[in-house]
Amino acid sequence: MKLSKLSRTILVSSAGLVLATLLTSCEIETIDYLFVANSAGTGSSTSGEIQTFDIDSESGAIRNGPSPVSSGGNNPVAIAITADYANLYVVNQASNNVVHFSIAASGVLTQKDMVTTGPGPTSISVNTAQTYLYVVSGPNPAMLTAYSLSGGTIGSIAAQETLSIPGYAGDTLAPTGVTVLPNNNAVFVTAYDQSAYNPGGTTTSIANPGWVFGYTVGTGGALTSSTGSPWKAGVKPVALAADPTNRFVYVTDFASNQMIGYTIQSGSLLDYMINGPFSAGSEPNSLVVDPRGLYIYASDELSNQVTAFNISLATGTPTATINTTGSQTNSTDTEPVSIVVDAALGRFVYTANYLGNSVSGFRLNPVTGALIPTQASPYPTGAKPSAVATVPHGNHAIETVTP
Repeated sequence: MKLSKLSRTILVSSAGLVLATLLTSCEIETIDYLFVANSAGTGSSTSGEIQTFDIDSESGAIRNGPSPVSSGGNNPVAIAITADYANLYVVNQASNNVVHFSIAASGVLTQKDMVTTGPGPTSISVNTAQTYLYVVSGPNPAMLTAYSLSGGTIGSIAAQETLSIPGYAGDTLAPTGVTVLPNNNAVFVTAYDQSAYNPGGTTTSIANPGWVFGYTVGTGGALTSSTGSPWKAGVKPVALAADPTNRFVYVTDFASNQMIGYTIQSGSLLDYMINGPFSAGSEPNSLVVDPRGLYIYASDELSNQVTAFNISLATGTPTATINTTGSQTNSTDTEPVSIVVDAALGRFVYTANYLGNSVSGFRLNPVTGALIPTQASPYPTGAKPSAVATVPHGNHAIETVTP
């Protein structure tokens, strides 16, 4: 019998739901908790929510964990976790706020406090010292704001910087991503110039569209613009990540289907990798560097896949990784927009699939960096999942790796 495309889709979705149900009823050894921010609830709620899943230590399959909780606002778009895995922060873009949750040993989230941000917050990062929370918002204005943290509680503004392109101060700048180096000494922000890049519309500026801003972190969280900042970053940079050795920064260029690499000089200055940029899939957005500093994984929104790269420890140069099927393609469900490597052992990779209403899972080969799908992937979630994060379960020692 030949099935129609719609029938095949229904059959595959039904099979995924059955397998997920079976996993829920089976005993698994939980190695991590996976948190997923959904733009709408799993039930009748239309506000944002955070779902919690258990990750199986052997297969990487996930099952439903503690009950979902409200994200504390509408349209959650980003999640950050503190280095001690005790606190979670979620950005609710439509509500212009960041909400703080404590994370129990059981994976249960409890809302603690919140802060109102500038209009249109898009990304968030916490330093490893757990003393500052960095949020970018905009446009009009485009801002980087550092909030003080004490025991996970969000405090007052420690520093705030307006993002502007030299010579084009009147342009509309849209911040897209923020990351802080593991050594806590520098912060980097991606943004693109909407006055110079406006698909389907008119442009009013001849400025380069894409940029990376760099700041050193001083006493009391003070931010000082790095010499030479901002640096050009293609057309539409949408995310960035630093390696665990504080030597390299990588940026996804959504509009050019590529990843741009930079080496870090003098703590906060960027220099382009001479053999870049590096080809990715169609519309790469989120990316993550694994804890070993050996691999990079980028979720490609339009081509519904994950592009895997090996990192040269000497130069930081990424090279596309061939997976076990002899292909560079690691297929996900529809429109992966966020990606994470599990925090416990760095053996599994997960994507939030915005239009697939699901999470895709992969097993990471620690020797080659190649990925293979986990059991029963993809896994159903609430509506329009937009961000993922993990914390170790706490029932075993966390593997530490030195790049």
